[in-house]
Amino acid sequence: MLPSMRDAAKARTRTVALGERAYPIHIGAGILADAGTLVADASVRHAIVVTNAVVASHWLAPLRTSLASRGIAVEVVVVPDGEAHKSLATLNDVLTRLIECHAERRSLVVALGGGVIGDLAGFAAAVYQRGMPYAQVPTTLLAQVDSSVGGKTAVNHPLGKNMIGAFWQPCAVLIDTDVLSTLPDREFRSGLAEVVKYGAIEDPAFFAWLEAHADSLLARDAAALAEAIDASCRIKAGVVARDERETGERAHLNFGHTFAHAIETGTGYGEWLHGEAVAAGMVLAARLSVATDTLAAADATRIEALLARLALPVKPPAMAFERWMTLMRRDKKVADAAIRFVLLPALGRAHLRADIGDNALRALLA
Repeated sequence: MLPSMRDAAKARTRTVALGERAYPIHIGAGILADAGTLVADASVRHAIVVTNAVVASHWLAPLRTSLASRGIAVEVVVVPDGEAHKSLATLNDVLTRLIECHAERRSLVVALGGGVIGDLAGFAAAVYQRGMPYAQVPTTLLAQVDSSVGGKTAVNHPLGKNMIGAFWQPCAVLIDTDVLSTLPDREFRSGLAEVVKYGAIEDPAFFAWLEAHADSLLARDAAALAEAIDASCRIKAGVVARDERETGERAHLNFGHTFAHAIETGTGYGEWLHGEAVAAGMVLAARLSVATDTLAAADATRIEALLARLALPVKPPAMAFERWMTLMRRDKKVADAAIRFVLLPALGRAHLRADIGDNALRALLA
């Protein structure tokens, strides 16, 4: 059962249960001031914060102060903002700065930013000196509910999104709901798409809660946001604990993403925000679930209606069918040359299908 709105406003901790690599997800308002205690253990004496100029202008100072209060020397690496810079070139710049900062295996990388920063910093930590610890301090809603949890790190390639990366779990995730106060509306709505995804694939009660509280979420009601973030992290942490390396169930978290990644790559990284592409992708996947699986048409309509209420796009950009197919065949879920789609046999249930024919896809994308 979901907690009450009053309880949701309180700080709380979730755990990603991965044995000796387990780590906490701290969620609450104002907890950035405790970052030094929450993301670093007593052995850390050197931290390198990876961020961008926009985020740094708002949230670098309290993070630096908190780390320094623990006697941690702090250095900062600022990278350009935007999905277009989640690249091998930017990764190389980050690695160069780690070397220049004399980072060691016991140094701590801290990712302060959205999904791009988290993926870049995490990948750099994974490969620098064959692995060093890092912490996630996500500053976008999308990163807080999705990309900061689970240890997926990557950069994009011109031919495909997130094609080069590694699984590398953080030592902690620090989610301060106050940082969302500086998030632009479009970025905020983008994050809500991933929240909707969790209800659609695993928790119909949470999906119904989202339908009932859509207006509160759009208004950035603090209690509603805390509850939505906590429920999303609860679901994500459970899936990751059961399937860390995406050999089965974790692929369900990619509901809508086969279409979404094609949209992002096909339109040029950054024209569509990730959550916007996921929203349109989930509508397509829901319709495909009706056409080729057992999802009730009424439930597909509910998914589309909720996304529309949250001011997210429900129609994809115009692309030729051949272009769609070329891009989707580069998806990481492709196996034995077959495109695998995450479909819904029912609202709150998901599975992988590799037997969807071109005719069904052509009809869907026409």
